[in-house]
Amino acid sequence: FDFRLGEVYQIEGKAFLGKVERQTPSIKLLANYDSQKNQSFIFKPGSFYLVTTIEKVNLPLNIAATFIPRTTTFRSGLFLRTGIAQPGYCGKLTFGIKNEGPVEVEIELGARFVFAVFSWVDGGGEKYRGQWQGGRVTTEKKEVQV
Repeated sequence: FDFRLGEVYQIEGKAFLGKVERQTPSIKLLANYDSQKNQSFIFKPGSFYLVTTIEKVNLPLNIAATFIPRTTTFRSGLFLRTGIAQPGYCGKLTFGIKNEGPVEVEIELGARFVFAVFSWVDGGGEKYRGQWQGGRVTTEKKEVQV
C-alpha cells in the first residue's frame, strides 16, 4: 500500500530523551498538500525534515505495518527514516527524511514516496497507547513517556 507526501516540517530548538520524560524539537511547517494546487518541495542537500502522509492508518490489534521507501528516493540521495506502526495505531504517519546526496531533490506534494508491508501479529497483545497515537508530529513541552 502506497502513502503520499502530505506535509514537510523543519525541526528547531532542542530535544530531550530521558528515562521518564521526553521532549521533541519544535516544528515549522514548510509545505502542506492541497488537492486544489500542484505544489512541490525541494529537499536541500544535508538538510533533515519531518514529513507526514496524507493517508491515515487504522490498524486492528492483529496487524502491524512496516514502511519501506520507494527506491526512487534513495536513488536520488534521500534517506527516509521509517519505523513500524504497532497494532492498534490510528492516524497519519510521520517519518524523518534527509537529503544525503549532493543534489537538490524536488518531490511533488501528493506523490507516492513510501509503502507499507503488513504483518499478522499472532497471540494477542495490547493496542498501541503511545503519545503518537492519532498522528501527532511533535511534543509541545516536556512530557512523561507512556
